[in-house]
Amino acid sequence: MNNEIYNFINNCEKDVAEKFKYIDEINFKNSLKVLNAFHKNNISEACFEGTTGYGYNDLGREKIEDVYKDIFKSEDALVRSQFISGSHALTVVLFALLRPGDILLSISGKPYDTLDEVIGIVDNPSSLKSFSVKYDQINLIDDDFDYEKIGNYLKNNKVKVIEIQRSKGYSTRKSISIEKVEKVINYIKNISKETIIMIDNCYCEFVGLKEPIEVGADIVVGSLIKNLGGGIAPNGAYVVGRSDLIKLVSERLTLPGEGKEVGPTLGINKQILQGLFMAPSVVASSLKVAVLTSRALELMGYEVEPKYQDERVDIVQNIVFNDKDKLINFTRGIQKSSPIDSAALVEAWDMPGYSDQVIMASGSFVQGSSIELSCDGPIRPPYIAYMQGSLTYEYGKIALINTLEYLKKTKI
Repeated sequence: MNNEIYNFINNCEKDVAEKFKYIDEINFKNSLKVLNAFHKNNISEACFEGTTGYGYNDLGREKIEDVYKDIFKSEDALVRSQFISGSHALTVVLFALLRPGDILLSISGKPYDTLDEVIGIVDNPSSLKSFSVKYDQINLIDDDFDYEKIGNYLKNNKVKVIEIQRSKGYSTRKSISIEKVEKVINYIKNISKETIIMIDNCYCEFVGLKEPIEVGADIVVGSLIKNLGGGIAPNGAYVVGRSDLIKLVSERLTLPGEGKEVGPTLGINKQILQGLFMAPSVVASSLKVAVLTSRALELMGYEVEPKYQDERVDIVQNIVFNDKDKLINFTRGIQKSSPIDSAALVEAWDMPGYSDQVIMASGSFVQGSSIELSCDGPIRPPYIAYMQGSLTYEYGKIALINTLEYLKKTKI
């Protein structure tokens, strides 16, 4: 380990000490929330047992969904390994809620790239567009909602579902705080009470103390290989919200008439529960690594977002390189610092669901897990690295030191 870089990072830690203290306070309160939900629902060893076949009478599955209901303060929850990813869960929700002739409106700009073919932004015969669902979007203004355009649109159109993506995805905007979500929900409901407000909450869980259902959202979606899986859940996603909407989603995931009553867990219950139990601590570690990275890379002259002292909405840290080779080499440095496949030299490739080539470092125990230390970015200007995760702060700190040493060797 390079002593010069090690000392530099230790000095950066002194700069971010107050921010770390704040993150620890959030971690404590969210840990208490999770533990209380476990106690309230009497989680026992019997909940670890799984089912096969149809999955009838799965005690653990039902208890997991009760725990999620309590944590999110929602009427109902659907937490299933049958969801392949957060994007899959979002897709199931959209197809469950929308019918031919309905309007889907995104008010946070274009959603994440993996939804392009789902919506029909990119042509696909299986898209919502192919089922005559109309899509519109309203872009943010100065990283906030365009209230005037939203209001005018709602007054002139009957909108079935409004989608809000809190995390920035592969865009250059800032992620959206829970306070901004609450304000815009109140504004929308004053104009159109019937409009369903759906929140893509990926990367945002346990970063703060409130979740979107608490501020008026109707339905919220997230992945278990991000924050709430704690690096332990091997796959899956969750949907929480109004009971009538969860029923529709469950019947789209399985089949009408059976909904939540089926779905074998195949032994995954223990991992989902243990991952959720560890999630507040793992999210806190991820935030600390992001804050430290932000401070270090800013001192090195790179543009970063958020800056180390900024409010954090999600676990994602942007580093703007404005150079293709710098993005590639930084990502390679993260891969070389990972516990799994550290010898791999990552390359940009045509990743399914993305319009640009993507380079991705994810030397993780769970394939594609974003709560484990990872870094990725599309090969397009301004060549931004999107770094997130770390199961522990210590491993993240070591990875940052090693990555900066790798950058120094490659003369970036």
